[in-house]
Amino acid sequence: MSLAVVHSRAKVGVEAPLVNVEVHLSNGLPAFSIVGLPEASVRESRDRVRSALINAGFEFPAKRIVVNLAPADLPKEGGRFDLAIAIAILAASEQVPLQHIDRYEFYGELALSGELRSVLGVLPAALAANKVNRHVIVPAQNQFELALLDEPENKVASQLLEVTAFLHGQHVLNTAQAHDVITVNDAADLQDVVGQPLAKRALEIAAAGGHNLLFIGPPGTGKTMLASRLPTILPALTFDEALEVAAVHSTSGLPISVHSWLTPPFRSPHHSSSSVALVGGGSNPRPGDISLAHRGVLFLDEMTEFDRKVLDSLREPMESGEISISRAAGKVTFPASFQLVGALNPSPCGEVGEHSRSSPDKIIKYLSKLSGPFLDRFDLTIDVPRLPTGTIKHNQDGETSEKVRERVNYARGCMQQRQGCPNALLTSKKIAEHCQLTEDDNAFLELAIDKLHLSMRAYHRILKVARTIADLACCDVINRQHLSEALGYRAMDKLLQNLKN
Repeated sequence: MSLAVVHSRAKVGVEAPLVNVEVHLSNGLPAFSIVGLPEASVRESRDRVRSALINAGFEFPAKRIVVNLAPADLPKEGGRFDLAIAIAILAASEQVPLQHIDRYEFYGELALSGELRSVLGVLPAALAANKVNRHVIVPAQNQFELALLDEPENKVASQLLEVTAFLHGQHVLNTAQAHDVITVNDAADLQDVVGQPLAKRALEIAAAGGHNLLFIGPPGTGKTMLASRLPTILPALTFDEALEVAAVHSTSGLPISVHSWLTPPFRSPHHSSSSVALVGGGSNPRPGDISLAHRGVLFLDEMTEFDRKVLDSLREPMESGEISISRAAGKVTFPASFQLVGALNPSPCGEVGEHSRSSPDKIIKYLSKLSGPFLDRFDLTIDVPRLPTGTIKHNQDGETSEKVRERVNYARGCMQQRQGCPNALLTSKKIAEHCQLTEDDNAFLELAIDKLHLSMRAYHRILKVARTIADLACCDVINRQHLSEALGYRAMDKLLQNLKN
């Protein structure tokens, strides 16, 4: 047999398109060529595969070897095809049997000794393979993410010889094993935050409805601590959601723990981050922080220190829940359904009012680093003031994250039963259906919108927040009390209004 076909998969964003590794051996001067749009790292696999086969004790065919990576118009990069190429050469030269090869897909980079090294994007590749009733053989270093699928037919190996012995029926490959459980005793809890009842209430509303949240206050008032506690009160991810998150992390090479993978991710990029680091990109596009925060929280501390163009690049994915990156070779789409939490000082000196050393004009100029359309994306903007005297001594009765999360889960259950999504994702049609107001309440809200000079987008966001407040209060309809509380979470609008007056 001089022709063999082995299955593998490429890495294109978080997708894993099928690649058939076709190997043909023919008579002629010995040569080894790889075709099918391979990049430099793939072309270099010729030397890795040759050395690995020889050092593993196999005969390297002294023939003309042509390796075709089909489809030919799909770019291939990395060392992920090494194992598949090696197995295909052995099958074409009749050194391993063909009967079981079609049931498996092979991924892994080969060392010159024949050892298997880890590759990126194993989880989405294994998911795609299992959907078409094929199983995978991957390096043992990738077993922790493969263990998330809990599929015993997916196998791991440390050496090329282990794979070939398995194909001969002479060896049993191991199933992927998860990390050992690591107990963390100092986990963050909402109870750690001293005082700030209004900010804690806003955090609960944001968690229940999936709303974007902005904290405004002087330095040292607990804004960062409050934001870091949001994941502790969010509902746990479903299995499918966790797989989405793990697939993104797998393509980025981030570690995945099988024991904490149902916890929503939390990302906090530095204010010096570029737009590529935040939204993704590069010559071979990779996910940015907004995709790594998919189904979780993206926290931007010191927001006024971020470049304005970088922040404005978040506006589109905040609405669509994904980011598309176009390059000459094609377009890659990454998921980016995240909850944005921001924190900033109200002025250059960190204070407003009688303690401020900044004039109103300087404060307005400082806050104008954030564009109006970007600020419009925040459902709640909360003032986080300095703690009054005596707060620290009497802060013994704060609620735990577990207790708050129970209310959040109940409210999320109401939303799921009523409309199938969190209130923050309500469309205009669903807002009209589920956020109906009486004539008097609607007139009250329109008057408030006019006084604060808010946009129609802000009007809809106030309705969504009021709907969440009603769900937390177990109310089927929105009343004046819920609207008043929702309007109270507009600290930025009130601050700008006071400065202009």
